[in-house]
Amino acid sequence: MSYRSILIPALLSGTMLSPAFAAEVPAGTNLAAEQVFTYRVLDEFSSFDPQVVEDVLGSEVVRDLFEGLYNQDADGNNVPGVALSHTVSDDNMTYTFTLRDTAKWSDGNPVTAGDFVYAWQRAVTPELASPYAWYMELMSIENASAIIAGEKPVTDLGVSAPDDHTLVVKLSQPLPYFAKMVTHATTFPAPKWAIEAHGKEWTRPENIVSNGAYKLTEHVLKERSVRERNPMYWDNDKTVIEKVVTLNIGDEAQALTRYRAGEVEKTEIPSGQYPSLKEELPDEAYALPRLCNYYFTFNVQSGPEAFKDARVRQALSYAIDRNVIVDAVLQGGQFPAYTFTPGATANFEVPEVPYATMSQADRDAKAKELLAEAGFGPDGEKLAFTYLYNTSDSHQQIAIIATQMWKQKLGVEVTLENQEWKVFLETRGNQNFDMARGAWCGDYNEASTFLDLLTTPSGYNDGKYSNARVDELMTEAKSSQDTTPLYTEVEQILADEMPVVPVYHYSTNIMLKDTIKGWPIHNVEQNWYSKDLYKVAE
Repeated sequence: MSYRSILIPALLSGTMLSPAFAAEVPAGTNLAAEQVFTYRVLDEFSSFDPQVVEDVLGSEVVRDLFEGLYNQDADGNNVPGVALSHTVSDDNMTYTFTLRDTAKWSDGNPVTAGDFVYAWQRAVTPELASPYAWYMELMSIENASAIIAGEKPVTDLGVSAPDDHTLVVKLSQPLPYFAKMVTHATTFPAPKWAIEAHGKEWTRPENIVSNGAYKLTEHVLKERSVRERNPMYWDNDKTVIEKVVTLNIGDEAQALTRYRAGEVEKTEIPSGQYPSLKEELPDEAYALPRLCNYYFTFNVQSGPEAFKDARVRQALSYAIDRNVIVDAVLQGGQFPAYTFTPGATANFEVPEVPYATMSQADRDAKAKELLAEAGFGPDGEKLAFTYLYNTSDSHQQIAIIATQMWKQKLGVEVTLENQEWKVFLETRGNQNFDMARGAWCGDYNEASTFLDLLTTPSGYNDGKYSNARVDELMTEAKSSQDTTPLYTEVEQILADEMPVVPVYHYSTNIMLKDTIKGWPIHNVEQNWYSKDLYKVAE
């Protein structure tokens, strides 16, 4: 079997260059004496375990604590992590990664290919029940689906380590964007000895063994966490930020007040305040492109009987005036969404879907017509349901606006229910809801990271929508050289059946002190690493 070499930006003709592995500090920069970065988080993290973490905020921490095969640079391109390069077989079914021999765990043990084999096997084992096990299926790793289903032993997973510095991955089908997927936390290595010694407690500060630029040194549930430089990290000499502190602040207005007071150096901008803050603090207020969508998901399996009718789902979607939400409520550069996949996604051509070209008045009229056809409205049964969202000022504002639109335009009665993040995830994951808030940030920059979410086997298909044609098209797309017609048809099916209501596509609105440098403002995934940051003197 022959192979071709894949040289990512750091490599040329097999020769190591000097890529931006860590903070690039311009000559003559006056660095702050104390290199501590403190930022606000809304919720408690789902986990610090790479194979268990399932939220964006938790993944940000995990990217500091652990390092996978590749990292991303400020533009979202792959750069070396533990892996220096990889080769691909001519049939695109086998990837061979060459690992650096200087990578170490925080306890001094070397990072080996076997640590990746263990982690990837762990991710698919039914015993762990990883919420991201399905991601390994999406990667098309040989036998992943059968192992997750309990039909094959974990040792049959298509990943092996011929030696300590070589990782071989066999796929069940070609996947053109496979290398993009290994920057995701689920694929990071795991320390078998630490996990076996401490079980579920292995990620506690006193037990954790990690291989990233930082090590977890403190975690006070729902209050704060601290991660400090890992002296064993292979590129530690180029790390500038010594300590990273997160503070849990549930109220956005309070977080902004504490930002102004200098207690935190990064926080999210409360809904509607971006224009005024940008005018007041132009060097600190940012509206950054973000590969994320915001949507409402219907529980079509065990929710209200009315939600099994596509006309009802369409009516509720049509009645949402997305321009009001993004222009009058959020005011942060967000984009009204009529497709599930954001337009910022690489190589994705936004397809035409009929309701996107209608005026809002026409959408409202069509919504009333559809709801009446389904037997609801002034002359029929009253539609009522509960909308579930996680606690947040902006989520609450959107919920209130949406429910007012539904009531005023369609006579629909909606009860609002909010829950804290972990409880919300569990409730939504167990399908104990009628309609729920949803949001998805791309795990890699390709449309399938969004559209696969609504396939039948997806672990995050919380509404349990199922369409055989969507499944067929998404399977075909994994090996297609031209995915545009396939993704276009999927989006058109979703617009017709409306299993989810696309509301808007994100722009990340943050306040960031101008003393913090190195933020990857052009990375649409907004994957950032503390090792790439530095703090200048005021």
